[in-house]
Amino acid sequence: MAGKISMGARREVMSAVMERYRSTTRAEKGRILDALCATTGWHRKHAVRALRRRATVGPGEVGAPQERKRRYGATIKDALTALWEASDRVCGKRLKVMIPILLPALEQHGRLRLGQADRDRVLAISAATIDRLLVDVKIAASGGRRRRAGFYSAIRREVPIRTFNDWNSPLPGFCEVDMVAHGGTSVAGSFIQTLTMVDVATGWTECLPLLTREGSLVVEAINRAQSLFPWLLRGVDFDNDSAFMNDVVVPWCREQKLEVTRSRAYKKNDQAFVEQKNGAVVRRLMGYGRFDGIETARVMGRLYAAARLYVNFFQPSFKLKEKRREGAKVIKRYHPPLTPYERALAHPKVTAAVKKRLRDQYRSLDPVALLAEIRATQDELGNRVDRRAGQARGLQCASTSTAPATAASFAKTLGKTATAGEPRATHRRTRRPYKTRVRMPSKLDPHIATIQAWLAAQPQLTALAIVGRLSEKHPEEFGTRQHSIVQRLLRALRRKAAEQLVAQRPLGDATTASQLPGVVDGSGYVGPDPPTAPLVEQAGKATWRGRSIDIGSSSAIAPSG
Repeated sequence: MAGKISMGARREVMSAVMERYRSTTRAEKGRILDALCATTGWHRKHAVRALRRRATVGPGEVGAPQERKRRYGATIKDALTALWEASDRVCGKRLKVMIPILLPALEQHGRLRLGQADRDRVLAISAATIDRLLVDVKIAASGGRRRRAGFYSAIRREVPIRTFNDWNSPLPGFCEVDMVAHGGTSVAGSFIQTLTMVDVATGWTECLPLLTREGSLVVEAINRAQSLFPWLLRGVDFDNDSAFMNDVVVPWCREQKLEVTRSRAYKKNDQAFVEQKNGAVVRRLMGYGRFDGIETARVMGRLYAAARLYVNFFQPSFKLKEKRREGAKVIKRYHPPLTPYERALAHPKVTAAVKKRLRDQYRSLDPVALLAEIRATQDELGNRVDRRAGQARGLQCASTSTAPATAASFAKTLGKTATAGEPRATHRRTRRPYKTRVRMPSKLDPHIATIQAWLAAQPQLTALAIVGRLSEKHPEEFGTRQHSIVQRLLRALRRKAAEQLVAQRPLGDATTASQLPGVVDGSGYVGPDPPTAPLVEQAGKATWRGRSIDIGSSSAIAPSG
């Protein structure tokens, strides 16, 4: 029992036995000391000294422990307050280092006056004493509100940590629990969350949609999942999310006799089982779009109701058997792929009644019908992805009208889906009609021939140089702002010139390769030199802003640098 009671309780126990200890015999004193040491965890000699001190010295009497005199008075506290404000209210550890710098500066400008004794005390004060003396000052500076530790942090600290290597083949009923957010590219506002629960022993997976992240909804979801699992839940392993680590979920789980553990912060491999199902089941079904609204949550509930049977009874998965490291190489061995249903039947701790109920349910299931139900609900969710709940009802995808009505008609379409490459409706992006844009006239249209002549004479002209020449000739029309449209024109001309050069002179032709610059001897590569060397271009036409431009028969246009 030692170490489990507070210091106040120890003092109360000692006060209760002190009078009896003083007035009893030697043998009885020994028994009192034995009981006191067993209760408080004290050493026997310490207990003897404590009882003797309390028995012989009363409060106010000679020999009573004296209170230590205060070393730092009001003057030191005022000086620390001034130094704290001058340091922009830093913490005590940083202020301790800044005092030798700030104190002379404040004294030099007459903002602080201290005697030599007080000055030595301020320089020798510790960081812990600074924080202790400035407690009430900091509370007043923050508006009278004391900063306290987070409530969820206290609950999180009392929940034990379980890592990936701590499972050691648990019994069926120990689950890893996580949430998947369906917020799309933004986490702003309210959107649907999926609560995923995975049994570590068998891989049995249950998914439930939650409208919001609340502890009460998490409790309802776990209670609902208990009725869906074939066996009783024995323990839950959460991450450090505040939706789990709160005063609603953790106490409720302990009332239900569930062992509560958590993973380490920023260590996702501690929850490897549920993280695998988040990608292989939830994201594969729902995609990464945004979903919100009550009606969407109901459709998701129908999707998960069909998917749980299809995944748990018909979809095999791998399970890690061993992992070892040989130098820098990590070797992993896996068990043969099995479905959660098959693992449950092979597990020796699953009762015969549960196995019989699972066999009866398995014989009544049609995998094609379940898959048809999954695809139908995905098509319905495809109308709601990345859209508000009020807009979803009026939108219909093309696949919805052609969706098969029965499982038989759906089975006839199997085999054609892969060749057609049909994406899932929940993964499909909403297609927006392309808006045809009419080409607007450009300021460069009347001057294209002039620019071509300049390029024919000087192929290395840059866009800034061309804009400068145009602004000299037409200062009312051109300036530095036209630099971008000239760049686009030059890029179009040079791209077309490069395409014609490659098309007219094959790269593998040795006779033409010897005539071109930039040949690498013996390699067969033919290409342009760096931008310092111009390329000789044949006659042709370039396209710019939808128009055909004649670039001449002897124009030399270098690739853009």
